[in-house]
Amino acid sequence: MVGVAQMTKAGWSTIKIAVSLYPFGAGAAAVNVFFASLIFSWIGGPVLSTSSAVLIGAVVGVPATWYFARHIRHLMDVADKRAEV
Repeated sequence: MVGVAQMTKAGWSTIKIAVSLYPFGAGAAAVNVFFASLIFSWIGGPVLSTSSAVLIGAVVGVPATWYFARHIRHLMDVADKRAEV
């Protein structure tokens, strides 16, 4: 179409951001899972082993990191729109 500006996203894609941040997201999730098990132990629950917490954190870290990467990509898009004005 003539006269329509083509939108291109500058910078990293959401996937690239998510893959780069995954080790941090999985680590944060593992720490939170472990601390949650410690709090749960106050009412009689079991305390997770560190390997169990890391495994659960690796699984929980996937959607958490994906959501955060989408948020970062959105902020990049907003910043690019403001720079164009």
